[in-house]
Amino acid sequence: MIVPLRVRRNPERLIVTQVLTAEDLRDQILHHLTHTQGRGPEFATVFDWRLAVSYTVRDLMVGPWVGAIRAARDQGAKRVYYLSMEFLIGRILGDAIVNLGLDQPMAGALGLLGLDQQVILDDEPDAALGNGGLGRLAACFMESLSSLNCPAFGYGIRYEHGLFRQRFEGGQQVETPEDWLNQPHPWEFVRINYSYTVGFKGHVETVDGRAVWRPGESVIARAYDTPVIGWEGTWANSLRLWGALPTTLLDLKRFNAGDHTAAAEPEALARTLSRVLYPDDTTDSGKELRLKQEYFLTSAALQDIMARFMAEHGDLDLLPDKVAIQLNDTHPAIAGPELMRLLMDDHGLPFERARDLARATLNYTNHTLLPEALERWSTWLMGRVLPRHMQIIQMIDDDHRKTSGRPAHIGIVHGDQVHMGELAFIMAGRVNGVSALHTELVKDTVFADLHRLHPDRIVNQTNGVTPRRWLRMANPALTGLLDDTIGTGWTRDLDQLNRLEPFAHDAAFLDQLRAAKRANKVALSDGLLAGLGVKADPDAIFDVQVKRMHEYKRQLLNILEAIALWHRIHEAPNGNWTPRVKIFGGKAAPGYWLAKSVIHLINDVATAINNDPVTSEFLQIAYPPNYNVSMAEDLIPAADLSEQISTAGKEASGTGNMKFTMNGALTIGTLDGANVEIRELVGPENFFLFGLTAAEAAAEKARPGHARAAIEASENMKIALQLIAEGRFGRAESWYSLLDRTWNDDPFLVASDFDSYFAAQRAVDRAYADPASWDRMACLNIARSGFFSSDRTIRGYMRDIWHAKPVTPA
Repeated sequence: MIVPLRVRRNPERLIVTQVLTAEDLRDQILHHLTHTQGRGPEFATVFDWRLAVSYTVRDLMVGPWVGAIRAARDQGAKRVYYLSMEFLIGRILGDAIVNLGLDQPMAGALGLLGLDQQVILDDEPDAALGNGGLGRLAACFMESLSSLNCPAFGYGIRYEHGLFRQRFEGGQQVETPEDWLNQPHPWEFVRINYSYTVGFKGHVETVDGRAVWRPGESVIARAYDTPVIGWEGTWANSLRLWGALPTTLLDLKRFNAGDHTAAAEPEALARTLSRVLYPDDTTDSGKELRLKQEYFLTSAALQDIMARFMAEHGDLDLLPDKVAIQLNDTHPAIAGPELMRLLMDDHGLPFERARDLARATLNYTNHTLLPEALERWSTWLMGRVLPRHMQIIQMIDDDHRKTSGRPAHIGIVHGDQVHMGELAFIMAGRVNGVSALHTELVKDTVFADLHRLHPDRIVNQTNGVTPRRWLRMANPALTGLLDDTIGTGWTRDLDQLNRLEPFAHDAAFLDQLRAAKRANKVALSDGLLAGLGVKADPDAIFDVQVKRMHEYKRQLLNILEAIALWHRIHEAPNGNWTPRVKIFGGKAAPGYWLAKSVIHLINDVATAINNDPVTSEFLQIAYPPNYNVSMAEDLIPAADLSEQISTAGKEASGTGNMKFTMNGALTIGTLDGANVEIRELVGPENFFLFGLTAAEAAAEKARPGHARAAIEASENMKIALQLIAEGRFGRAESWYSLLDRTWNDDPFLVASDFDSYFAAQRAVDRAYADPASWDRMACLNIARSGFFSSDRTIRGYMRDIWHAKPVTPA
């Protein structure tokens, strides 16, 4: 079919878009149903229709994608390469439809075919490529890079089973493999020609004066490319995921001799590398697998980058001018030694020149202030798995010691460990934090010594999220109101949301805003929550905390407050209580027993409270299992209250806090991460603040007996802990370790912040009881959230770190 084009004028550039009617799309869907799926309409299942729709949309993405690759090559553009262990991309179909501007014609096409669009969209599984904020940030960045016409590749691993699928048995988390790849993934293109050998172990020898690594094991990294389309569909970048394949398919001799298991060992090694995200590393074999995974990703990516660079340019002196590599956390920190290995061993450069080129090309994003999250590998493990890299790491460390004049206690290698945070810092041209507070704490804490040696290296780039997915796609009710009120320009320029501010005093607009929020709450109540057996009143406060389960994020503080509130309601059931539905979501790492204990507690408390005839109309608790991007797209638009309650000084930034804010939820939170910037921008009067500051938290933690003293001073917290110990929520012995840690250790200051948190929640109750005031605050949160677009973040990276420019489409 020949599709006519129209040229749409834009102040910045010409945008060429395809004019597609509902009938055009219907015909293309039917074409793919027959010729790709091999199905007639009368036999097609929802799965068949969804794939036919996906292939139709994919066809429309390929043109801008190929054009972008050609334009970047022809214009000699500098490319950005984003290395991340996670890309939590969620469902692709709905996002692509929105960015291509196909909302209305696609709805019409599916209507002509007698199909329910939401049923089709819901049939797509979430890609199991991430866990939490780190991976979702990477996905937002990829979308913004495309929306800004910045040539880029994202590099990750094509996990067969991802993190895990979470379910609850008896209130406890049970992990099972994700199965998203048990069906065709219509968005990817297999790139057989882009395959690289990745080695492990073996030994290093010297040949003609040059080090030569002879790996003892090897696998093939095969590329699987997914186009990431930007807003208005004029540019698409590549998400290139690596799948591991054996270098030897089968040892036929051993197989024919009857040793079938041993004959398949090469395949087992390869498949293990790309099976699971973050394998449990509490064992030596788990540690080895994690290190191998990180090197597998990094080596494949750097070989690919160098092959493309050499084909297009050839002059290694141009490397920093044409290539910018961003390391998303310490997982790909082995990139420094790997790039130097390629430059020295494959291209013959001397150490000093390789070091300078690598440092001018590599940059590192720090995402944590927790020492345990800055990876460390034993020198024995590193030397055994990557012997050449261990040599280069030692060379880098020795060189830095000599050239920086650093104190003896600073270094990459010390205490028989390789410190990957220090390695990433020393090999990076720029190191960035991800919120204003976090960046200053990075300078003052984890990298204080290195910052003194390199005072210009650390910069800030506050995180952001894409408004296309997290507002336009996820919240059509609010999007329609925004479009009607201030126009559609906010989708590209989120700062235009500030045009909404005058409407904070417009009663008619606030009524419409409340109606949009209530519609989302009704959909959540009748759908996800009803499926859990939770009776959620849409007029109650929807109080939501969804994030990875971790002590510092303090889901424990949240559930203890719920217990204390439940007790209060029991004491005065005829009181003027504000109904509340508390919603939790998130997974705990399989080996993280304490986080899993908190999950168990939340579920057992929910069972007791939800079935209490005295309190059930005032308080309900929901914990839907297997929280993912698609669930977030349902929960966030329906939330009234956003729980951002981490211990001050521990959360790097957060991005969920930004999504909630731009969807009109008010925040209850500490002065931690990007909460600080959110509160400054939306106004302190539109934010429920509680708790110690980062400096106060550090002082409190250093005070002997702080936990017990805080509990003794808090009647509400003592009651909550006593109710748990009495067995009111299941067998008391299930919680003894958790209770003991809270009374006697409490490293994340749940007890110290409890009374302040409880008081702030009662302030929430009072504010919600005044609908006009609450709606005005919600409106101002939306209007003042424009800063938190990932477009703004990426522009900052392009300007301050990558020195990259947008490219005009071909």
